Amino acid sequence: MPLINIIPGEKIPVAPMNVRLPAWRVPGWLLVFWWLARGLFRLTVLAVRYWWLTTPTVLGLWVRAEYGGLVLAGVVLVVAAGCVGWWRWHRSSWLRFGWYPIVSRVRALTVFRRRWASVMATCGLATAFGGDRYVPQLLRVRCDRYGDEVTVRMLPGQIPDDWGQAAERLAYAFRLRHGQARSTDRPDQVVLRFLRRDPLAAIVDPLPVPVVPDLAGLPLGVREDGQPYELRLAGSHVLIAGATGSGKGSVLWSLIRSLADGVRSGLVELWAFDPKGGMELAAGVPLFARFSYDDPDGMAGVLEEAVKRMRLRAARLRGLARQHTPTVDEPLIVLVVDELAALTAYITDRKVRDRIKEALGLLLSQGRAVGVHVVAALQDPRKDVLPFRDLFPTRIGLRLTEPEQVDMVLGDGARDRGALCDRIPESTPGVGFVVLDGVREPVRVRFAYLTDDDIRHLGRTYRRLDDTDEQEVTP
Repeated sequence: MPLINIIPGEKIPVAPMNVRLPAWRVPGWLLVFWWLARGLFRLTVLAVRYWWLTTPTVLGLWVRAEYGGLVLAGVVLVVAAGCVGWWRWHRSSWLRFGWYPIVSRVRALTVFRRRWASVMATCGLATAFGGDRYVPQLLRVRCDRYGDEVTVRMLPGQIPDDWGQAAERLAYAFRLRHGQARSTDRPDQVVLRFLRRDPLAAIVDPLPVPVVPDLAGLPLGVREDGQPYELRLAGSHVLIAGATGSGKGSVLWSLIRSLADGVRSGLVELWAFDPKGGMELAAGVPLFARFSYDDPDGMAGVLEEAVKRMRLRAARLRGLARQHTPTVDEPLIVLVVDELAALTAYITDRKVRDRIKEALGLLLSQGRAVGVHVVAALQDPRKDVLPFRDLFPTRIGLRLTEPEQVDMVLGDGARDRGALCDRIPESTPGVGFVVLDGVREPVRVRFAYLTDDDIRHLGRTYRRLDDTDEQEVTP
């Protein structure tokens, strides 16, 4: 190899480094073919996705081309007449299988898909990784009379609670009233419920009294999807919390009304406690086996009597049955307390207060299996007012004054999952959210409203005692 002499100080030219990628020359006709193929593929996908638009359009063009415009007009009139006749003679099936599927597809195209990517980004539900943007997939839209249900495939790492926290923002983004998210059987999917119109805006009239009370589903009101709401009392206690004027009386009297025929037949005993001097529950005295008011010591005695009945019944059922079945000899006992805080926190006599707390704790922890149930209402949901809140499997939150009170009543995270009790307007008493143990998502309900005349008529019609019988009333 020849040697090269390098003179000190002399600059040696250096060839520049080639950092450019090799360029491939593609013929123009190949680019045109690729663009056409890609465009044809996208058109095919769109035609299949929106078959409900493309199929009638293709059929209409074919009929017009083969038979002329008059035949096409005749076909359209026949189809329209068939739809009108279907709507006229069987409206429910027309709405379910004809109208609402069309509305669902139109709203999916014009409302949701058109703005889906931008709304996901602004609500913080889309993400970016490696220079690519990932957006949750919109799977399906179903509409009914009151709202839209949107099924979404979540991104990896998302959970239904993430969508619950963003549900209100999503509702405003799509120009809708109210949003709520709920989980499904598929762990990668979530269902969003949006309201177009509120079925709970109007007062709910008293519901018919069941001939035989079904403790697995007592009709109390209407859900936000327009269907009747049924509360499960079997194996449960019920806590009702709400501010003044929120409609706690609607819940109590709707529940009493649904049990009224059982009271008349002797299968149900109602024990009423009204610490406010009997103002709320006195109109239903003929329905009550026990009615206690005003005297804390007397109310403590009635609660202790309920504990004794519970223990005697448990002793009789021991080894024979795990769940009580109501009979005339062993009726279901339902303790209705109008203002629970007046018994657990506001009584000045400490001994009486401790007796009441002890009795309530025993009833709440041991009474469900033997057919002794507590239905309690209160205004103040603080922990020091109601120390055994967690012993109520069924909790109802009506209008509350502060956002923090929602989780106090319904459980941690309930407000993030859509239970906006603090935003219920004062003009809609009886509207609330129901949470059942084991069910993550709250249910929005409006309970039936009973006037004073309705309550008096209920007491006269379904009174539990004959005129010759006596009833125990404790002042």
